Amino acid sequence: MDLSKRKFKEDFKKMLTEVYSMDISESETTEQYVTLGNLIRSYSSKNWGRTNQRYIEKKKKQAYYFSMEFLLGRMLKSNLLNLGILDTVRDGLRDLGIDLEEIAQIEPDPGLGNGGLGRLAACFIDSMATSEIPAHGNGIRFKYGLFKQKFVNGYQVELPENWLQNGNVWETRKMHAAVNVRFYGKVWLEQTSAGVLEPHYEDTQEVLAVPYDTPVVGFNNDVINTLRLWSAEVPPQDDITDYWSYIHQRNQIESISEVLYPDDSNYEGRLLRLKQEYFFVSAGIQSIIRHYKKMDLSMNHLAEKVAIHINDTHPALCVPELMRILLDEEKMDWEHAWNVTVNVMSYTNHTIMSEALEKWPIEMICTLLPRIYQIICEIDRRFTMKMSTLFEREIVERTRIIEGGHVKMAHMAIIGSHSVNGVAQLHTTILKEKVLHDFFLVYPSKFNNKTNGITQRRWLMLANEPLCDLINRKIGNEWETTPTELKMLKAFRDDEKTLLELAQIKRLNKERFAEHIKKTMDLTINPDAIFDVQIKRLHAYKRQLLNLLHILSLYFQLKDDPQADIHPRVFIFGAKAAPSYTYAKQIIKLINSVADLINHDAAIADKLKIVFVENYGVSLAEKIIPAADVSEQISLASKEASGTSNMKLMLNGAITLATLDGANVEIRDRVGEKNIVIFGLREDEVYQYYHDGSYQSRSYYENNPVLHRVLNGLIDGTIPGAEAEGRSVFDSLVQYGDEYFVLRDFEAYADAQKHIDQLYRDTLQWQKMALINIAGAGVFSSDYTVQQYASQIWDVSSKVRNI
Repeated sequence: MDLSKRKFKEDFKKMLTEVYSMDISESETTEQYVTLGNLIRSYSSKNWGRTNQRYIEKKKKQAYYFSMEFLLGRMLKSNLLNLGILDTVRDGLRDLGIDLEEIAQIEPDPGLGNGGLGRLAACFIDSMATSEIPAHGNGIRFKYGLFKQKFVNGYQVELPENWLQNGNVWETRKMHAAVNVRFYGKVWLEQTSAGVLEPHYEDTQEVLAVPYDTPVVGFNNDVINTLRLWSAEVPPQDDITDYWSYIHQRNQIESISEVLYPDDSNYEGRLLRLKQEYFFVSAGIQSIIRHYKKMDLSMNHLAEKVAIHINDTHPALCVPELMRILLDEEKMDWEHAWNVTVNVMSYTNHTIMSEALEKWPIEMICTLLPRIYQIICEIDRRFTMKMSTLFEREIVERTRIIEGGHVKMAHMAIIGSHSVNGVAQLHTTILKEKVLHDFFLVYPSKFNNKTNGITQRRWLMLANEPLCDLINRKIGNEWETTPTELKMLKAFRDDEKTLLELAQIKRLNKERFAEHIKKTMDLTINPDAIFDVQIKRLHAYKRQLLNLLHILSLYFQLKDDPQADIHPRVFIFGAKAAPSYTYAKQIIKLINSVADLINHDAAIADKLKIVFVENYGVSLAEKIIPAADVSEQISLASKEASGTSNMKLMLNGAITLATLDGANVEIRDRVGEKNIVIFGLREDEVYQYYHDGSYQSRSYYENNPVLHRVLNGLIDGTIPGAEAEGRSVFDSLVQYGDEYFVLRDFEAYADAQKHIDQLYRDTLQWQKMALINIAGAGVFSSDYTVQQYASQIWDVSSKVRNI
């Protein structure tokens, strides 16, 4: 948008007066933040309305991205950047004696996601608007985010994260668009005179779903899409006869949109999770149907104007819910309703881990969602009847939705969708050949790959402005809208001046992060050290343990020989463990105990340090990633679907240390073997172990002296305060089979780390590798990923830029 500095300052002062009736000299950062947020919303409101009106007038087909998680990060600077007024506003505020960075820190960092899944959804909706795709997000407006992580004596403690405590300046409550969602009760079908089965309900619980809309601003293009998040409320009641019964009902209903991922270690927690999933699915689809009817088209043409995307299994109930509406409310016959549903729905699988493929007890779904359960049973019956004529019984039984007393959500999403995609080439191959092989035999044409991506706007243009400025000086700014133009940087791979500038930028970012750590943790870290970063959800398959065992091996080496030729290292961790995931929480405690041991050992000095940041999220990632030298992507091959931290770190010039897992394979193919450090088992080797059962973890403990000493260090008192955790980890690795082959890959990992150590000592060669990584990162832009979804799955229009 066109905005002069003078006009902005006038608008800001006027808005401050309107909102708070005060002068700038009287205002504090909170008032300044809210004022600026309201002003940005006013700037974008016209284009928001125009975008929606244009979609309606042109009867554009629109896509709706259903996701339990949207890990947005702070939106202030992102909206300023996408509106094209970041520098204008920053300069204007400076003239008024206000620091934009200070204001930006006031904004809460909403934890509406657990990691990669939610951050991917946030990148996607940003890219959809930027690529001019008529597409919107649909999720839940959780009052509390995942949780606020604190470390108490090294243990993870979960505290409420009330990100809405002071309101949310970006959202608009749309009470007129509220819908009712029905739970519980009894339902029976009665045949009408027209021969149609009509459902009758009794003793149901009604929940009011109220939408809160947030504008999603496209980059420099006047397109503003919508993220719609639903809040659960008690429906209006004219007569409350029992106050305490009403309060109980209100608390029960409002809990639906209270906490992201309630504790699923008990029945009540699992039931609440299922309520959440149906709540946002039903509310979202009802809203879509209401909007569709404004076009005055037959329901038979729904798939020509609407695409619904199921992001992971959480929204899989989209399939029976759309069927419910088409059958019960629109009076379509089953065959036509099913044809419409399949053509509307598409599904992304995000996991290879069988335990992560959701399934729900029949009794739970039958009690909570009786009509939905009837529809699921009929889908399953018709599927098995049809497939029994085409495939052997074993395949039919393995692919049906209802099996072993459970409803399998991934199976429902696959059967009820016209497209099923993986999120990296290797992941999709494993789905087709192993995890979902039976479904691939049944529906070969449904399966396709869409490798994940990230938005370079947040992860480079905002997070690393010095690097962004360097790139613009070298190759211009066309890469900002066509990210593959970053490949032009390769022309400077042998230019010493450019490589030294790149090194200076990295050093500056490391100094800034070191200042942050000193301020927040009172820990001094050396910017001349290698900043070795592993930032991702804490899960055993991601193998933070492998990293920790190597750190201990370096520690013991330095204790034996303080003059050992090891380049100084700062190992940086950021991770949350699910509250009920005991083993992951034990690993966190163990890492923190090792950090206490090493960081306070004067004999080690600055040779080794461990930084485990609390409450890792988007804003912390924006500080860590530009400062990273090494990107740890060390999951067991065949376990990580894609990964996106690998792409963010690569974009900022970190060198990837990785197994050939997920998108690491495609990163290697993009940058070449010399510009990535690969180690460890390959996917086929892992599956060979599974096939022959020959892996004996104890033999590695007994036959590798370094590993033997490190593992003993977990249980011999070397690590104070973590005796129980050390024993648990030791037993899992040595006694109980080492599920993720940590000991098998240890030696290869240690050798790869030695290679990193040697590479880093040659500054120009290291920066050349960094530059080649940056130059190759453009292909992993989420702009390209969503354009592929738009053209190949959703059949909606977009502004396509060639990869």
